[in-house]
Amino acid sequence: MSASLAPPVRVLLVDDHTLFRRGLCALLSRDPRVLVVGDAADAGQGQRRAQELQPDVILLDNHLPGVNGVDALPALREAAPGARIVMLTVSEDEEDLSVALRKGAAGYLLKTTEGEALVQAVQRAHAGDSVIAPEMTSKLVAAYRGAAQHDGASSQASSPVALALGSLSVREREILVGITSGASNKEIARTLDIAETTVKTHVQHVLHKLGVSSRVHAAVLASENRLV
Repeated sequence: MSASLAPPVRVLLVDDHTLFRRGLCALLSRDPRVLVVGDAADAGQGQRRAQELQPDVILLDNHLPGVNGVDALPALREAAPGARIVMLTVSEDEEDLSVALRKGAAGYLLKTTEGEALVQAVQRAHAGDSVIAPEMTSKLVAAYRGAAQHDGASSQASSPVALALGSLSVREREILVGITSGASNKEIARTLDIAETTVKTHVQHVLHKLGVSSRVHAAVLASENRLV
């Protein structure tokens, strides 16, 4: 099915600011690639709406009344197991970013994100990509680096991570470079002149060899070990 004929990504908005929520709904509703199926003003209402609507993507603010967005992530994931949850917030705090990713967020975007970029991020999240605001990339690396230091991780050449990176094939390293640059599977496929399905297979191999479950974590490992 071509992209133009693909069904729209069904989105649930969870944000306590009524004007922002309405404005975002109006913005997204102008794009046929996205369908806003509902909205909620707090975590509890968001959980109920998620369970009822089973959206493809949930755009979740962090600073909600009662329960913060990052703390609501586990309940939202349980309510809508098939949904990809992307934080959409004003917070550029490194700890908020780190906690959100640890609790299962598929991405972290800022409310300054332009409309077209937001739609593309929603599509990428729905397709399985991790989406991180460019402004947060360095903070993401710093957050994982700090966690690694806290856990006593070693950056020596003989470390398990370095050995795992060394086990990647030439093609897998090319794929990892693409992931680290923030490219989608489609973009990587175009750059390497291979099928998108082939890229997906290589991505799974890369994640397996590195012992990680997300593209974000793989990108951080590559950056920390100066693969790119």
